[in-house]
Amino acid sequence: MDRFLRMRDDRDRLYGDVDLTPRPASQSRTVICVVMELEHVNNAGYVHGGTIMRLVDTAAGIAAVRHARRRVVTAAMDDMSFLAPVYIGDLVTVEAMVNDAHHTSMEIGVRVDVETVPTGEHRHVASAHLVFVGLDEEGRPAPVPPVIAETDQERRRQAEAKIRREQRLLRKQALAGAGQKRPR
Repeated sequence: MDRFLRMRDDRDRLYGDVDLTPRPASQSRTVICVVMELEHVNNAGYVHGGTIMRLVDTAAGIAAVRHARRRVVTAAMDDMSFLAPVYIGDLVTVEAMVNDAHHTSMEIGVRVDVETVPTGEHRHVASAHLVFVGLDEEGRPAPVPPVIAETDQERRRQAEAKIRREQRLLRKQALAGAGQKRPR
């Protein structure tokens, strides 16, 4: 156990001094492929939405840590939409990339596609946007590098991320204001 703790402390020190030079969005690109098996399904024979959500969070977390080069934590998941069912035997591909970064937070866009291997049919089954926050050695929010959008698609995703961030902040303000007006 002592060796594990030493290794963990050594690893934690790697995240101490982070280079905050802006990085291309493409450097954070992460792809995970998993075949859905019996352990992933519910009683109706469909893959659990929670299984897909876990893969989404994992891919987004990898993209966030690749960009930030420091420990990160999931802060929010915006509007995950399930568009089609996933079945046993389907090959699920989860692709994630940092869309934009602010002082300590990043938005990661995630797309989930499925391939039915015997037929070769491909379908888009889910999308989500997650917010991750960079952490310092004490577990407090810490700066993350800006994102460089290099392609038209990355610039579009970055512009849309800025709009979603504004909406999140407005929603937070509105909810805080609503809570103050409520009698106890």
